Amino acid sequence: MKFGLRTPSLKRSIKARTTGRLKRAVKRSIDPTYGKKGIGLVKNPKKAVYNKVYNKTTKGLNDIIK
Repeated sequence: MKFGLRTPSLKRSIKARTTGRLKRAVKRSIDPTYGKKGIGLVKNPKKAVYNKVYNKTTKGLNDIIK
């Protein structure tokens, strides 16, 4: 488990910002659980718990700037 600062990735940052509204709308129409809060815990509890702890114990560049 990582503690402290996340290493920034420009490639991933751009990818996250450019994933379109249309693409998410299509996924939402196919999978009724897509994008719903708490579904990660149902689908993959181990990964959901890991991500919860990771996001609380690490800080990114944007967190520092704000």
